[in-house]
Amino acid sequence: MRTACLRAITAAVAVVLLAACGPGETESNRQAGASSSGGPSTSAGTPSASATSRAAPAARPGTLVPLRPGEKRLTVTMPEAYTPSAPTGVGTDDYRCFLLDPHLKRDTFLTGTNVLPGNPEVVHHVILFRVDPKQVAEARRMDASQPGEGWTCFGGTGLAGDFTNLDDANWLGAWAPGGKETVAKRGYGVDLAKGSRIIMQVHYNLLAGDSPDTSSAQLRVAPQSAGLTPLHTVLLPAPVELPCRPGHDSSPLCDRDAAVADVKARFGAGPGSTADLLYFLCGGKPVPSEVTSCTRRVPRAMTILGVAGHMHLLGRSIRIETNPGTPEARTILRIPIWNFDNQGAKPIAPVHLDPLDTVKVTCRHVQWLRDRLPAFQGQPERYVVWGEGTTDEMCLGMLQVAFD
Repeated sequence: MRTACLRAITAAVAVVLLAACGPGETESNRQAGASSSGGPSTSAGTPSASATSRAAPAARPGTLVPLRPGEKRLTVTMPEAYTPSAPTGVGTDDYRCFLLDPHLKRDTFLTGTNVLPGNPEVVHHVILFRVDPKQVAEARRMDASQPGEGWTCFGGTGLAGDFTNLDDANWLGAWAPGGKETVAKRGYGVDLAKGSRIIMQVHYNLLAGDSPDTSSAQLRVAPQSAGLTPLHTVLLPAPVELPCRPGHDSSPLCDRDAAVADVKARFGAGPGSTADLLYFLCGGKPVPSEVTSCTRRVPRAMTILGVAGHMHLLGRSIRIETNPGTPEARTILRIPIWNFDNQGAKPIAPVHLDPLDTVKVTCRHVQWLRDRLPAFQGQPERYVVWGEGTTDEMCLGMLQVAFD
């Protein structure tokens, strides 16, 4: 039962892998990453007006980082335009998966990604997943199972064995507001086998309309002969239990059970169950609070090379710590004032963890932001739990690691 629940949690949290989860080195932050002391990273400022509306129309990605020796770029694009709609008929969010072929003729390393959202008015975020050659036939069947381009994919890609665990997620890169090209540190890359396909999962938020989209991604690749060290992504989800404010609690959705039922109605029983399933991972039970956290023990030795956090519009602060409460405690990510438009990864000086060391993610969410953000206009007050919509919430830490 516990194994099944953890797999369900993994599939559900995978929908939020953002630009923060891709390789964390860019032209603008490479020097900062190389010289970092490993101390707290910060991001200041309040959520911008643009971030509050969909979140925001995003600027097109900027100048690409120059290719390094042996690298080249491949571009994959949705075959046809897709017009988003709420697939359950309820809510303002659509998760759609598109099967793309990079035409890999040999085994390669992925060393960077650059997502190009075609219509940032409606694209909330994009995730690129790896499809191993043995799963290509299944992915083709999934693609053919629904009319129109792609298929509905709340909670993951829908392929069998979608993510085996939270400690080695099966994806390649992503984009979210504030995301730019992501480039792996020198000497590192993600394995990508000959004949692999890419699933581009696009989260469309319909608060800004439902106009068509054709998104693309550029893949930076290097040959296997480069002998790079494989990179992996570790996910650190935590529950969200944000109650309604006194004086704003007359809505039926201020009851937690009703709020969870609403999430299930909008996204399906599987993804909608994450709010409860997270307690199999984190322990404890639901307690209404602005601050929530989860502490995990790492199952194997690893070196952390980059960190990121993810929340939605009601997020206020997020922190990731290693071995908290011990003499070895370190804060590897600290964002005291959350900015939805700045979710890029932060490279850090390498931090090594031994098996059974702990990592803790802590988030704070606040309801008063509902009064200030246009996205919540006309939305009922609610008890906020983990959910996949823009006006739902998440608490997620992400680590980019190399296993010993």
